[in-house]
Amino acid sequence: MLLGALIDAGVPLAEVRQALGSLAIAPDTVWTERVTRAGVTATKFCVRSEDRPDPNRELVVQHEGAQRHHSDERTGGHVHDPDRGHTHRHGDEGQPHEHRTLAEIFGLIDGSALSTAGKTRARQLFTTLGEAEAAIHGIPLDRVHLHEVGALDSIIDIVGTVFALERLAVERIIASPLNVGSGSIRTSHGHYPVPAPATARLLKGVPVYAGPQQAEMVTPTGALLVAAYAQDYGPIPPMRISEIGYGAGSRDFAQSPNVLRVLIGEADRTAASPFDSLRSLRASHTVVVLEAEIDDMNPQIFGVVMDRLLADGALDVFYTPIQMKKGRPGTLVTVIAAPDARERLTGLIFRETTTIGVRYREMARECLDRETVVVDTALGPVRFKIARRNGEVLNAAPEFDDCVRLAVQHNLPAKHVQALATQAYLEAKNRGL
Repeated sequence: MLLGALIDAGVPLAEVRQALGSLAIAPDTVWTERVTRAGVTATKFCVRSEDRPDPNRELVVQHEGAQRHHSDERTGGHVHDPDRGHTHRHGDEGQPHEHRTLAEIFGLIDGSALSTAGKTRARQLFTTLGEAEAAIHGIPLDRVHLHEVGALDSIIDIVGTVFALERLAVERIIASPLNVGSGSIRTSHGHYPVPAPATARLLKGVPVYAGPQQAEMVTPTGALLVAAYAQDYGPIPPMRISEIGYGAGSRDFAQSPNVLRVLIGEADRTAASPFDSLRSLRASHTVVVLEAEIDDMNPQIFGVVMDRLLADGALDVFYTPIQMKKGRPGTLVTVIAAPDARERLTGLIFRETTTIGVRYREMARECLDRETVVVDTALGPVRFKIARRNGEVLNAAPEFDDCVRLAVQHNLPAKHVQALATQAYLEAKNRGL
């Protein structure tokens, strides 16, 4: 659906085919169709499947306390995609299916015609997916065999989307909260609630809700791409729209169009309505600030508290020395987070510290537009954090962890690697990065 929407918005299918390289073995491996979903015309991206349909697959949904069984034209396995125009079967004994390891998938990605940065991004995406599967099933990463998303069609979807976003030179992506659907699905592993385990894990930190559709509305592939690319979530930001694209799913719901819409344009703060409140204007930039004063806790615990707050969704945590009652030196704990994380993080502060009170307030903030790009250096790839305002690059910094990793590998000082990476970025920027 995402790739279909990007093609509908102007990315040429011929260029997508070219970028896929050896992944699209024949010219008719991928194609598009114009379809209508609940009255909306959209582009459906289609991939020729590796397997035949499995008529024995079933979808189980919950409806008014009873179960309804439907013939399922979707794929099987514990990760699956309901919005494809092709099918797979996985987990049925004696039937063909595609399971690929990460190493095999990396080999296919290397056979694509993506740029070096695009290949690195695609490998990172599948590594994230493999880590989610490894955590769910309790196995080492190198033993993970990806089911559906290891099939050629799903690899094409991800590689194609990486190319399309790279081709559009998108600087910032904002997504709406995701409708994950409802009900449950039957797989070779048993009944799973919607969203499926891999999907739920990939959506950690992403705002989601259960819509009225008794179906799986977000798949692992979709969750992977949205979580990796979206820099913020909320309403449409002030912008001037230049292109609109609609990508269709396989199903046609009667009550709402089963399409994914992309709006492409330039940021324009003058587009904001003067009648909107600050909160509605800046919904994606509203934060909650939590504060707690502590003067009676073992200082060793502060490090643990910070790690747990950050792991549980805090945007930032910092400590400030303060003077408290009776002349006691103390520590002010300050936590910055999304408003919907307030209750969760407040409970964590009470549980992990000795404070007996937490105050909070909501604040509006303005952030630079941020993205991460991969820069090739003589020592290896380094991620760069790029910050812009109104399209102008104001800050560019190499990811320190990447610099340390390369410094250890090549027995070099980290500061030398930082300098080398910065020089490589500047040279790439001059070439039109």
